Amino acid sequence: MQTLSALWDTKLRSFLTMFGIVWGITSVILLVGLGIGFNVDQKEHLRTIGTDIAIIFGGKTGAQAGGYAAGRDIYLTIDDAVAIQQQANLVKTVSPELRRSVSEVSQWNAANRAVRGVWPQYQQFRSLTVEQGRLMTDQDEAEGARVILLGAEANRQLFPGKAVIGQPLMVSGYQYTVIGVLAKKKQNGSYGSGPDNTQLFTTYSAMARDFPPTEGPGVIRGYVNNIVVQPVSPELHEKALAQVSKIIAERHHYNPDDKEALWVWDTLEGSKFTERIFSVMTLFFGAVALLTLALGGIGVMNIMLVAVTERTREIGVRKALGATAIDIKRQFLVESAIITLVSGFAGLALGVGVCIVMRYIPLPDFVPHPVISPLAIVASLTTLAAITVFAGMYPALRAANLSPMECLRTE
Repeated sequence: MQTLSALWDTKLRSFLTMFGIVWGITSVILLVGLGIGFNVDQKEHLRTIGTDIAIIFGGKTGAQAGGYAAGRDIYLTIDDAVAIQQQANLVKTVSPELRRSVSEVSQWNAANRAVRGVWPQYQQFRSLTVEQGRLMTDQDEAEGARVILLGAEANRQLFPGKAVIGQPLMVSGYQYTVIGVLAKKKQNGSYGSGPDNTQLFTTYSAMARDFPPTEGPGVIRGYVNNIVVQPVSPELHEKALAQVSKIIAERHHYNPDDKEALWVWDTLEGSKFTERIFSVMTLFFGAVALLTLALGGIGVMNIMLVAVTERTREIGVRKALGATAIDIKRQFLVESAIITLVSGFAGLALGVGVCIVMRYIPLPDFVPHPVISPLAIVASLTTLAAITVFAGMYPALRAANLSPMECLRTE
């Protein structure tokens, strides 16, 4: 009761001191949670590009090989994709991509958006899912069917609020049938002609027949803009890419070790790099928050030293009445423990509560939903325990070592 009474007598000072601890604990949980949330969001956004895939573009040879001079342009073809499909046993799936920007006209609107011609398996490893209708099938590809998938934004422009499945769409003078509308993606990266939401997708066979690449330098028979491959597993990712590079090198007569002949966007490597960045950022956030919490502990020590100075005469009276040094030390340790533990658990409840609430409220796309980290909670409680001991120990020892006669002479 005496301890609680002492704290109540200086309630404003105690509250302000406790606020530092509350904010420190909340900061640790919230900042670490946001750092982990950023990491999770970026992984989800990268998955919209594709799951463990590599996008391969033709480059320019950097060395002489097979009687060919260096600096030769490498143009990928449909035959390269077929060779990879037949010969690369470490590649699970593969698809060529042929891209053209052409005019599209529906009975309600017109556009000039990019169309991608792909094999049906492309839809799975590029994470294309339909909100309406269906995806393309192997039969569509085999028949060269004039079927089309619309990205979310393309659908909004060409069929604004209208029924779309089964509707005709004139694509550069050819009548295609809309078979599906893709679910909207939260995509913060793309390649080629833009995000999937803005695109139209059709079978490669129909695209190559109706919209072959225009004649010009470097345009050869069967030309494709790029080839997308998916290894059989993340563990064999590097070996699979080496196998693909060797196949293409043999077909185009250059050294497989020539790193300039192909340009590869490796999403698995990009995912690892992103994870490293956000892991460091999370550690930085956590370190800043723990430092804030430690500063709160310094505030507790300071307030206890002030309390010892203000209550010097009280300490002298208690010692004169028989209180031992241990009794005095215990009193100030208990006071500091009450301040740190009550404020610490309040901060813990506030931090976890804020994280939970933020899960259920709409946030801008650039703000992630924080993830409650058990490690952050353990680190907070460990730091809190250290603060409880060290912030209270020195003031308690100082109070316990005061001489009764000196205390009673204090005005």
